[in-house]
Amino acid sequence: MNVLTFSTLYPNAASPGHGVFVENRVRHLVAGGRVNTRVVAPVPWFPFQNPRFGPYAAFARAPTEEVRHGISVVHPRYLVIPKIGTNVAPFLLFRGAWRTVQRILASGYTFDLIDAHYFYPDGVAAVMLAQRLGKPVTITARGTDLNVLPEFPLPRRIIQWAAHRADGLITVCEALKRVLVDLGVPAGRVRVLRNGVDLEMFRPVDRKAARDRLDLAGPTLLSVGNLIPLKGHDLVISALADLPDVDLIIAGSGPEEAALRTLSERLGVAQRVRFLGRVDHESMAEIYGAADALVLASSREVGRMCSLKRWRAARRSWHPTFRAHPKSYADRKPDC
Repeated sequence: MNVLTFSTLYPNAASPGHGVFVENRVRHLVAGGRVNTRVVAPVPWFPFQNPRFGPYAAFARAPTEEVRHGISVVHPRYLVIPKIGTNVAPFLLFRGAWRTVQRILASGYTFDLIDAHYFYPDGVAAVMLAQRLGKPVTITARGTDLNVLPEFPLPRRIIQWAAHRADGLITVCEALKRVLVDLGVPAGRVRVLRNGVDLEMFRPVDRKAARDRLDLAGPTLLSVGNLIPLKGHDLVISALADLPDVDLIIAGSGPEEAALRTLSERLGVAQRVRFLGRVDHESMAEIYGAADALVLASSREVGRMCSLKRWRAARRSWHPTFRAHPKSYADRKPDC
């Protein structure tokens, strides 16, 4: 089967950690030998590459095409309009990707299916493409696309429109399936496919050797994720004030780094907080295995992949206490 994978959540040379979970699923799907794919991973248009523009400059630095892990990936640009962008994003995304999809077909790659990841705007734009081309389309919902966006009236109606026209609907947990059902989608049309952990990449490590390489001495906590508010790194840093003998390492990069460093200095714990920056996916097993505990302080987290990877790499059974989010958990038991 030939598939066209469609998602804005996909890594590129300028942002290699962006949407790596989608890339991992695509890689393993192709490795199974029954599916071929080409990836269309649109990137917002931005004119300047100067680093002073922060994450926006990374959009400009993204290549127009590349080969990642043997898979051809193209990155057409699409327009993002501030303030009103959320309501028109699917239409702009469709417009930005249409000519690229036509060129892929003209090159001789005839695909049987469009496989979209992230419901809004990606899945909606994919339905538009599929209808124009007369192709079937599947949409995988992954979190905020259904946990938050349906709260806005127009995106909610557009999501419902796309859900009723998609040929296949996938969610990464039961909670997201329930959201689709609440939006009027028959439960039998939605299949749950949980995110997985690469057991070759995240395997038990030599804990002592890992701690030596990271120069860890005493009890050490680990917090993983982009340095953005919803990941809750500030809560973990604040907790150190009550844990005088504990150190913290933070793996991730993002716009909140300066604020988090300022917070650690203000609380007098800066000497016990180490910022690792962005860490390659392949290098995380050692860090998970070296830490004494992973702290997952996110206000919203679908799948809890960090905790599963840490459990796999640490060789110890670990049963964390989760801060429940009403959209992801029920009766204090994680179901997502």
